[in-house]
Amino acid sequence: MEPILLVGASGQLGTDLRRTLPQAALIPLTRTDLDITDPGAVERALTAHAPRWVVNTAAFHRVDDIETKDARQAFAVNAVAVDDLARACARRGTRLLHLSTDYVFGGGLPGPYAEDAQPAPLSVYGVSKLAGELLARQASPRHVVVRSSGLYGVAGSAGKGGNFVETMLRLDGEGKPIRVVDDQVLSPTYTADLAEAIAALLATDPPGGVYHLTNAGECSWFEFARHVFTLCGRTPKLVATTSAEYGAPARRPVRSVLRNTRAAALGVRPLPPWPQALEAYLRAKGHIAR
Repeated sequence: MEPILLVGASGQLGTDLRRTLPQAALIPLTRTDLDITDPGAVERALTAHAPRWVVNTAAFHRVDDIETKDARQAFAVNAVAVDDLARACARRGTRLLHLSTDYVFGGGLPGPYAEDAQPAPLSVYGVSKLAGELLARQASPRHVVVRSSGLYGVAGSAGKGGNFVETMLRLDGEGKPIRVVDDQVLSPTYTADLAEAIAALLATDPPGGVYHLTNAGECSWFEFARHVFTLCGRTPKLVATTSAEYGAPARRPVRSVLRNTRAAALGVRPLPPWPQALEAYLRAKGHIAR
């Protein structure tokens, strides 16, 4: 089996990919093992391991910090480093699968976004991720971009101090009123399900291009939070608010639901509905009985 080099192997999605991708082929590299902003280190890693695929989950995604102070770092990781990685892969005939985000869209369309919909990011983070997509695809038309949405996983996100679900449960434990926006609609996605879908996609040796992979269905962040508490049997003071009232520095898409069509056409099974995925996550974390 030809090697698969996994970049960002200790992250939220990377941890689940480590469990899901074929173990005999997998070369997991954490940030300590490989800093993708170092072109020399990227060249050395690709030369040493000669992978068939590189799966890049590394990203800088502190959305509000990027908007106010960390734009340079965001572009260094999300765009420039992706360009270097994609070009190094292309020179060797290695294929790249690069993870991107629903934040490349602005949320102006009435229906879910298909893979060929025109991006229109609202935030610096979204612009940096779109730049990474375009640079990866420019380096080689055989490279693959996978967009997903609202990720949460058992490992949590080190850059964000956990994930949305854990933040909600922590705030409830503090006994404070919890304000959550009710005018941003998405498809929150469990990284265990996403990892399974990525593994299935890789197994098809897919054509290059953009693929959307999210849990099925849609909800607002407020509806998602309410379902977290319902499943856990908790009754916090949960208050719906608007994006304008919440006042986050970075603008988010109003409705960034993604239509998953290209992977389905290759036979990749749709990801489970988001309520089912959330329940599986809460059981895995021990928040509700197995």
